[in-house]
Amino acid sequence: MLRTCCGLVERCLGRRSDGLLWHMDLKPHASGDFSMAVVQANNCLEDQCQVFTSPSATYVGVYDGHGGPDASRFLTSHLIPHLHKLASEEGVLSENVIRRAFYNTEEEFLKIVKSSWQSRPQIASVGSCCLVGVISNDMLYVANLGDSRAVIGRRVSDEPSGNEVVAERLSTDHNVGVEEVRKEVEALHPDDAHIVLNTDGVWRIKGIIQVSRSIGDMYLKEPEFYRNSLFHHFGFPIPLKRPVITSEPSIRVIKLRPQDLFLIFASDGLWEQLSDEVAVEIVSKNSRVGIAKRLVRAALQEAAKKRELRYDDIKKMEKGTRRHFHDDITVIVIYLDQHYGSPCGNRFRHQTTIGCTSAPVDIFSLNANEANEPFFLDS
Repeated sequence: MLRTCCGLVERCLGRRSDGLLWHMDLKPHASGDFSMAVVQANNCLEDQCQVFTSPSATYVGVYDGHGGPDASRFLTSHLIPHLHKLASEEGVLSENVIRRAFYNTEEEFLKIVKSSWQSRPQIASVGSCCLVGVISNDMLYVANLGDSRAVIGRRVSDEPSGNEVVAERLSTDHNVGVEEVRKEVEALHPDDAHIVLNTDGVWRIKGIIQVSRSIGDMYLKEPEFYRNSLFHHFGFPIPLKRPVITSEPSIRVIKLRPQDLFLIFASDGLWEQLSDEVAVEIVSKNSRVGIAKRLVRAALQEAAKKRELRYDDIKKMEKGTRRHFHDDITVIVIYLDQHYGSPCGNRFRHQTTIGCTSAPVDIFSLNANEANEPFFLDS
């Protein structure tokens, strides 16, 4: 509460704070520490994120919504709880469990769309990219839909004193701007010469959407939403004959090693500004406290530089206007310690409680009751 009041006082006194940036500096999880930060650019924050901890696993979720916040907000209360429940029932986490959790979540969101689209037809065009990571028993599972990205920072040397840290991407960007993804979509629709179109220099599926996988976007998946009667609502440039995107996640499973130091989970707002290598270098060369905020600030500085501005100039911009300069940006940094006999040791080995830390639903309208933690405005 004190930090909250101080943040408000600073703003009233005119200090140059970024009122659209929220951060959680450092908090423990079962395998180490984590840091979170989110900056809002849209009129309504479409990025959502969470870190869910249990005695057996740490779950990370980054949800980058489009067309509105409905799908990304839905994911915060459904996907990871589904995944944790299924893993508990099965007694083991597996790729099959992850796929079932994604399938169940998509089906539940479809029910919501079907029950409300007559009064809110736009809900059929709401969707979200979805990036989930799970750390359990020295194994890391990464599942994703869309173009949010997970990157691991790995020490080159087997020696703990080794200083060089390299980046390895752990997820696939399901964006047709990537040639490999574009060819994949074209191969799935060999009879449709217009499945991917380049409009104004940007590749889009049917000239509509860049990502090839998502939760939601039912108007591109379900017949009752993409039939001709809906063309008027959504302005489809080309009629659809069948689903053109999917909710099938790509999944990667790796065994964590002593050289694996940290993970960066972030929405594409970060990766539009920073390369994997630059992001990993920032994390490896700076202290843990506030590291997610440091990454967000580095991205904002890059965004400002591209427009021959300073970050201080962007700070003064209102939500909505800022979207012309950068996207919503979400970053979660997960440090990996416990597996390797670090000083953290087995501090959570006997943990019996389940906890969830989420960023605020909307930073502009932030108040202490909207977040799981007292909030911190950037100063």
